[in-house]
Amino acid sequence: MVGDPSKGFFCYAQGYSTHFFCVASFLWTTTIAFTLHRTVVRHKTDVEDLEAMFHLYVWGTSLVMTIIRSIGNHHSHVGSLCWGQTGRTGKAIHFITFYLPLWGAILYNGFTYFQVIRMLNNARRMAVGMSGHSYEFDARADMRALNRWGYYPLILIGSWAFGTINRIHDFIEPGHKIFWLRLLDVGTAALMGLFNSIAYGLNSSVRRATYERLELFLPERLRRWFPTGSRYRNQEQESELVSLKIQDQQ
Repeated sequence: MVGDPSKGFFCYAQGYSTHFFCVASFLWTTTIAFTLHRTVVRHKTDVEDLEAMFHLYVWGTSLVMTIIRSIGNHHSHVGSLCWGQTGRTGKAIHFITFYLPLWGAILYNGFTYFQVIRMLNNARRMAVGMSGHSYEFDARADMRALNRWGYYPLILIGSWAFGTINRIHDFIEPGHKIFWLRLLDVGTAALMGLFNSIAYGLNSSVRRATYERLELFLPERLRRWFPTGSRYRNQEQESELVSLKIQDQQ
């Protein structure tokens, strides 16, 4: 947006803002994990009152990490980006202020996810034993929806695993650059938004609506290449029939 920020204010703005908002992006996932854990496992209903604390935690921690990274760290032009010191001290500070909180967030998200799923599985088994098949049908759909939350730690791992390996390798052997590792580092980190959109945006409702829109505008000869739209309509009709059967049984 600002061209080639080789030096001066724009170089600092690019380096600091990139670090600040990247840290904030994965810290927000920990607030979601905390909310689910507090609601499902600890049975607390006060999470809406903690919104101000969430903002303070995310933006405050991101600011502290960015300030620590800036201490004694002079931004310079590295390739097309403005980055910090390329020496071992600068690399160690960058690892501590970015990758250490990142993997802490991944571990926390994974730990809370398994606790929530275990709690819900236990509750579902008890409810199925007491209520019968009708509740099992509803609970299975709820579990499929909740399982999508487990993609949070997987997306973070897939986006930053190669970056972590590349930083460790660059710290140990700074003079030996591995092209394919650097390519995977930049490529997977840039795909985090795509991973999130697929995991949380491309659900069955969105896919069904997309196919329905395509069927409206595509010529008849091309519609046969999209049989999935009809399949989703059939699945929806079957789901409605199952719901009616359950109501009749009750």
